[in-house]
Amino acid sequence: MTQPQNDTAPGRIVVFGATGYAGGLAAEALVARGLHPVLSGRSESRLAALASRLGGLDYQVADVTNPASVRALVGAGDVLVTGVGPFERVGWVAAEAAVHAGAHYVDSTGEVGFVRELHRRHDAHARAAGSVMLPAFGYDYVPGVLAGALALDEAGANAHAVDIGYFATGSLRNGLSQGTRKTVIDGMSLPVAVLHHGALADRRAAADVISFPVRERSRAAILATGTEVLQLPRRYPHVQEIRVFNGWFPELARPMQALSYAATTLSRYALGRRALDIALPRLVGPPGGPDAAERARTRGIAVATARAKSGEVLAQVEVEGPSPYTVTAELMAVAADTLSRGLGRAAGVVGPIDGLGADAFRSACADAGLSRSSNRPTGTRS
Repeated sequence: MTQPQNDTAPGRIVVFGATGYAGGLAAEALVARGLHPVLSGRSESRLAALASRLGGLDYQVADVTNPASVRALVGAGDVLVTGVGPFERVGWVAAEAAVHAGAHYVDSTGEVGFVRELHRRHDAHARAAGSVMLPAFGYDYVPGVLAGALALDEAGANAHAVDIGYFATGSLRNGLSQGTRKTVIDGMSLPVAVLHHGALADRRAAADVISFPVRERSRAAILATGTEVLQLPRRYPHVQEIRVFNGWFPELARPMQALSYAATTLSRYALGRRALDIALPRLVGPPGGPDAAERARTRGIAVATARAKSGEVLAQVEVEGPSPYTVTAELMAVAADTLSRGLGRAAGVVGPIDGLGADAFRSACADAGLSRSSNRPTGTRS
């Protein structure tokens, strides 16, 4: 396998979708670290204004409807950071531009189907080119990977299963970006991947509702999508069961379970799919996302519970960090900086631990503000 490049001169960092919500936050995080990313998007006037506000950065117009313009953004050893989604609809252009140029790649997707297909399409090519591709390197799903790895390390060889739940302090009713709302709404009718008996299996979204202890309180969460089911088994092959849950709105867990059942049933029929295509986009709301004040009121929490085959809890780990959007921007900035200096550990479409190395991964999480907040007693059942 070709290893990532390790040139002395850092590669350029290009933020594609810099005038969007996630891309703009990533650009700000990079500048705050003393870096000078190239900004890219489809509106020259908006790029020029942002580049000026961030200190006179370079910018380059590119649009997914013109793949050649996206391919022109990066060369070998550069890093393409992208928040342009929904990724299963429009994310392929950026990913393909990076892998064909031999550039490194970081995105903010929360779409596990995109990550699985990205691996199928481009892993071999990226490995041959020495490119590190880190999809879903943000709140989706780095905190859960960190919490899961810490719990499984503590649980040891007897760990058979791990459940991971995502939660937030404060209210997210007015604190979700348009991109997040799109992903959540689309996910209501899409299957969720779980690890069952050591193999990936598809389940209906929200099919299970379980409770996690969060800050000493029990909070409900629904079965949700997560790349932890793809990434953790590579490092912990003895683990046979992995599920990911979302507990952002614990009081709505049962209604969301019913909504998922209805959406999944309708999606099986042509007329139902057309009805969903008309109805669901109306729930997405306006573009943009929470401002700095709103983000400051919210913190993200990931909880991982590792169990033995008997059901005994072997370890329980809680990881806490800034707002999901703040931590996503910081994580992408740390990853882009690391990869631009040729410090990736494994080429290909990889998870965060494999791509950066275990020590560098945990350092990146700490740098982005993620830390372990508590450890629950072991030896209980749930």
